[in-house]
Amino acid sequence: MAQRHRTQERNRADARERLIELVRRASIAPTPRRPTKPSRGAKERRLATKKNRSGIKGLRREKPEME
Repeated sequence: MAQRHRTQERNRADARERLIELVRRASIAPTPRRPTKPSRGAKERRLATKKNRSGIKGLRREKPEME
């Protein structure tokens, strides 16, 4: 609801102005995202952390006793 001003007419005009501005901003299309590939270093770092996590979790597993 528009209740910024003292008169009903001014509130209606204000609401119209805000609606026009909202439609104007919504009509502008966002710039499309340019797809990129992760760098070789980023891939290697990701795989290294995965391998480290795997090693930590592997230590939690119960090993069968050798007799």
